Amino acid sequence: MTTGNGILFVLTGASGVGKGTVRKTAVADLGDVHFSVSATTRARRAHEVDGVHYHFVDANAFQALLAEGALLEHAEYVGDRYGTPAGPVDEALAQGRDVILEIELDGARQVKARRPEAVMLFLAPPSLAELERRLRGRGTDSEEKIQRRLARAREELKALREFDYMIVNDRVPDAVLAFQSVIRAERLRAARLSDAFVVALQRAT
Repeated sequence: MTTGNGILFVLTGASGVGKGTVRKTAVADLGDVHFSVSATTRARRAHEVDGVHYHFVDANAFQALLAEGALLEHAEYVGDRYGTPAGPVDEALAQGRDVILEIELDGARQVKARRPEAVMLFLAPPSLAELERRLRGRGTDSEEKIQRRLARAREELKALREFDYMIVNDRVPDAVLAFQSVIRAERLRAARLSDAFVVALQRAT
């Protein structure tokens, strides 16, 4: 029914806001959606699997990807580097599969500049106090890093109006439903209908 190209969705929000939880829960009911796995120099956490949560690389390997022009976007976040390999994204879109990027604000801005058709979503916390509680609850960051993440979150919230949609993650089920609603609505845009489908519909009537 669509043009044959998938839709590129970009999800961002402050560290600890629940991007991964909302995205993973939402896609279970959205059909064939490709999640782009980012490369990062960040240390792997105990529960994370290389190639599933991130491609964990050292600084030299990351720089090589950057030099090759292999990254769709890249950014530094509180001392760690992140980037999205462009190849798998373009391949999935060409196959007609929707793609979700879960990335930081700087990277999201780069994607929007290079792919203006991307649909931009911002996941916000109900409050900075709640965000701090969640960050501390993870038990993975030093006090210094928590404070840096909170300071960054205050700046990120100023960028809300740069996005197409804003979802508050107060309750995960509500945020998941809102996220799914955005994706389903974008899939139904008349502008995405293929010419062949429109012609066939006209003939049927």
